[in-house]
Amino acid sequence: MRVISLQSGSSGNCIYVESGETRLLFDAGISGICAQNRLSMHGIDIRSVNAVFITHDHRDHTASMSAFHRKFKLPVWMTLKTCEAVQTKGIRVPGGVEHFCANTRFRFRDLSIEAVSTPHDAADGVCFVVDDGKTRFGVCTDLGHVFSELPAVIESLDGVLLESNYDPEMLTNGFYTQWAKDRIRSRAGHLSNFESANLLARHGKRLRKVILGHISHENNSLACVLDAHHRILGEQFRCTIAPHFDSSELVEI
Repeated sequence: MRVISLQSGSSGNCIYVESGETRLLFDAGISGICAQNRLSMHGIDIRSVNAVFITHDHRDHTASMSAFHRKFKLPVWMTLKTCEAVQTKGIRVPGGVEHFCANTRFRFRDLSIEAVSTPHDAADGVCFVVDDGKTRFGVCTDLGHVFSELPAVIESLDGVLLESNYDPEMLTNGFYTQWAKDRIRSRAGHLSNFESANLLARHGKRLRKVILGHISHENNSLACVLDAHHRILGEQFRCTIAPHFDSSELVEI
């Protein structure tokens, strides 16, 4: 399985996952041209992608899904509640959207895809597990908190893109409004560096590859991310960072 984070964070999200003859994108929060150019840097034609799966209705995950469909003829999949919520935000929804239900497992081509409900403050948010029979990869951002089903999901994975959104001290001392600060650290917000690291320490023994993403540009730093994870997991811990305004390296699992 091959994975590239094309962008990760509040400015836009899009993750590429490839297994065998199947190529998928998860989320469409960056422009179609941006996704096309970043994939082409790895020798991948965006028109060879088979579908786009949407995690939840927030704009940084959905803003360009209509452009992906219109320009590159990519089918778009999301839950019905997510589709309805996107429409209320004024985001254009492409015609012929395919639907799946949260907390289900379904087949797409030669892959099994699991959509696990999250407590993030979205209409019907999910994280995804992609399973090709040999490797299981999780798209695990915008989680809210370490909800009851999450440890078992992490324990089942060979690779993961996991959010490590904020440093608590930077968030507390930063310029965000109190409302925004409270939202981020609430049970419907995001995981901090320490929550991410503790989750991996307790439940990530099977993991061969870890990508840390959805790292706040304002309330976090690479140094804080790595310091927290090294403190809890040890200096031997290795990961790939999903950049806020660029693509990551290609990760093979």
